[in-house]
Amino acid sequence: MGSPRRPTYASPARREPAVRQPAAKTPPTGPDVISASKSAPLPGASSTGGGKKEKNADTDTAREKSPASGNVLVFPEPPAKRRKRHILVALGTVLGLVAALLAAAIFSPILAVGTISVTGTKLVTTDQVQAALEPLKGKPLPQVSDDEVGRLLEPLVQVKSVTTQARPPSELVVEVLERIPVALVKQGERYRLVDVDGVVLATTADPSSVSLPVIDGGAGTIGKDLFQATAEVLGALPPDVLSKLSNASAQSVDAVELKLVDGQTIIWGNAGEKELKAKVLEALLKVPADPKNPVRVYDVSAPRHPVTR
Repeated sequence: MGSPRRPTYASPARREPAVRQPAAKTPPTGPDVISASKSAPLPGASSTGGGKKEKNADTDTAREKSPASGNVLVFPEPPAKRRKRHILVALGTVLGLVAALLAAAIFSPILAVGTISVTGTKLVTTDQVQAALEPLKGKPLPQVSDDEVGRLLEPLVQVKSVTTQARPPSELVVEVLERIPVALVKQGERYRLVDVDGVVLATTADPSSVSLPVIDGGAGTIGKDLFQATAEVLGALPPDVLSKLSNASAQSVDAVELKLVDGQTIIWGNAGEKELKAKVLEALLKVPADPKNPVRVYDVSAPRHPVTR
């Protein structure tokens, strides 16, 4: 006999599978429906289940550093790249400061030339040099060069070259290298001091006031080549030997002769090996004189085999 109870059936709605609800704020009603979805918490929002706050540190960091679209992640700058950028910035700052200091030193009127000190003058006076360098007054020391000083001193033929030294804040020291006179050239009643190049450095009426040999007529009389050969020989002699000479002459560029104040003759020959000849002659003149056999001629034309007679 069948059971008097009638079977019951679940409504079609109850047999439907659970549907994932997209981020619903309130769960669906119904005693038998179970939701399988889990909505992600909105930024700044907290879930109410059990009164606990759910946090995901990685997700929050990515959301804070990502654009509004949420599709691109911006990673932190690598430390090495950051250090390199800081170094470049610091280096640029230092270079800028150095450039500013150099510009200030070069163009600042604080370092302007105010005093000019001169050393090494004999043929010219300090006043002459300072007067020629007067245009440098007020110019910044770093802008003054040896070439510029040399150009200003060109009218002073006695000056061969110069070197300068800046002494901040306002002193310019000029060291003068003068030409060396090697002979007196007789021109009428006056005598001219000339150097090895024939440059006239000074004039005098009394040749005895200068301990230099006399070249009669100079370049205008004996010819430029002979004068040059004679002047080169005189320029090679040490000062103590040069002061003992009375005159010099040359029959040709290969036959230069010198006369000492005591009448002795020096046969020099040509201008070749002049340094060696000068040393040999200096050594011969230091040999004690023999009263019984006085030396009248010193022949150093062949310096490795000198002859005295």
